[in-house]
Amino acid sequence: MELPKFLMGDNTDFANDIFVIHTEFPRFIINLVNDEIEWFEDFEGTDEEELTTEVAVLIESASQFYDREMERYQED
Repeated sequence: MELPKFLMGDNTDFANDIFVIHTEFPRFIINLVNDEIEWFEDFEGTDEEELTTEVAVLIESASQFYDREMERYQED
């Protein structure tokens, strides 16, 4: 099965939170309300500078995905 790169997550126990799930390496869930990230990968031995740059890009991509999805919902 082919998965999309990003998925939106919803949970009524966290009614005020907005979750985006990144399904490719490095896999994570980000809460866009507070930019808190839960990683599914182990980064031991990873270059910290490279990881910091990649994280910034992934957060921006997750935010853009969410904005695009919300625009599509509003169009319907």
